[in-house]
Amino acid sequence: MISFSELKLIDPIKLALKEAGYTHPTPIQAQAIPALLEGKDLLGCAQTGTGKTAAFALPILNRLVEANKRALPRHTRVLVLTPTRELAIQVHESFATYGKHLSLKYAVVYGGVGQSPQVKTMSGGVDVLVATPGRLMDLIEQGFIKLAGLDVFVLDEADRMLDMGFIHDIKKVLKLLPPRRHNLFFSATMPPEIEKLANSILVNPVKVEVTPVSSTAELITQSVMYVDRENKRPLLKHILDDDNLKRVIVFSRTKHGANKIVEYLGKAGIISEAIHGNKSQSARQKALENFRSGKTRVLIATDIAARGIDIDDISHVINYDLPNVSEDYVHRIGRTARAGASGKAISFCDSEEKVFLKDIEKLIGKNITLVEDQPFHSQVVVDSRLLSKGKAKTLIDGRNKLPNSRERQRSVHKSKKK
Repeated sequence: MISFSELKLIDPIKLALKEAGYTHPTPIQAQAIPALLEGKDLLGCAQTGTGKTAAFALPILNRLVEANKRALPRHTRVLVLTPTRELAIQVHESFATYGKHLSLKYAVVYGGVGQSPQVKTMSGGVDVLVATPGRLMDLIEQGFIKLAGLDVFVLDEADRMLDMGFIHDIKKVLKLLPPRRHNLFFSATMPPEIEKLANSILVNPVKVEVTPVSSTAELITQSVMYVDRENKRPLLKHILDDDNLKRVIVFSRTKHGANKIVEYLGKAGIISEAIHGNKSQSARQKALENFRSGKTRVLIATDIAARGIDIDDISHVINYDLPNVSEDYVHRIGRTARAGASGKAISFCDSEEKVFLKDIEKLIGKNITLVEDQPFHSQVVVDSRLLSKGKAKTLIDGRNKLPNSRERQRSVHKSKKK
């Protein structure tokens, strides 16, 4: 196993890594960094949690220093596009951490907050800009951001961009970029539309593939509990009464459901906070910071956080509602068992969700262990016949108004881009 000291990174970056406690690169970092230092385009098939942010941030910082250029007013030398505000903020923080000993300027722009501070930061030009598509296009159209002098373009989580309805904004951004540039493209999955987009951006790319979406971390202990829908909250409280659950993310299918879980747990004496699209940016950031610092032990999240949260030492992921897009299960449970640590994923399954459980098990290639030794085990769910997908879809439609989480996200982001 190589160490960061063996990679051809400049000393100030190596010092920042040492201060952050990083000694050895992850597989994607070990594969991507040498290629990116040589200026090659890169296609990275990797999920959040594999270390992909450092895989592109470190060589980009290295090349910025070696190029010894300055950005013009309102321009940026590097643009990183991310699908969510949370991920944009975390990527920006990563650049600031790894580049703390460098004389470079970093900025982040996203919707949901006033634009004036972002406009002021961009006025003098920056070396690295991390942005969400909606706010970026707003500021470009107002003339506050210009991309003509761009050297490096990074598209992060391209498949999630597609899911959230940002593909048209991305194509608009691409038309504004200079033809000669360094391109980096990351996606956890490669559906045909994403593969077509990658081919239109990249030039003779190096391909790096780590943890395909159908696989789940070997260190995650997965289990499922059959429970009637009305008993899900009491079962959740029962599980959370165990102090061995140190830092827990609970996934709810809906924003309203997340709020109801927080309310129920609060009455039971368990403090939790929710993070979803209806929360203000300041509330979401406060909830994340409280969770990161350990002030809050339990975070209730919708799928907006499935790939956006980059927090170590999450001991448990609980799927209060099973996702009806099976790939999202992999992304959800990938929040735990990071950096070599072990973790546990517990899923609740009612009668209507058995079809989703079957799809998930088919995707990951194994059966999830059923736990019957719990006070709310439902024989009704055990005995229930598997619903057809059409019937399950009808039931979910009636409960949530829209067919699934991805279509809800697409609808929300088309009407109100972040």
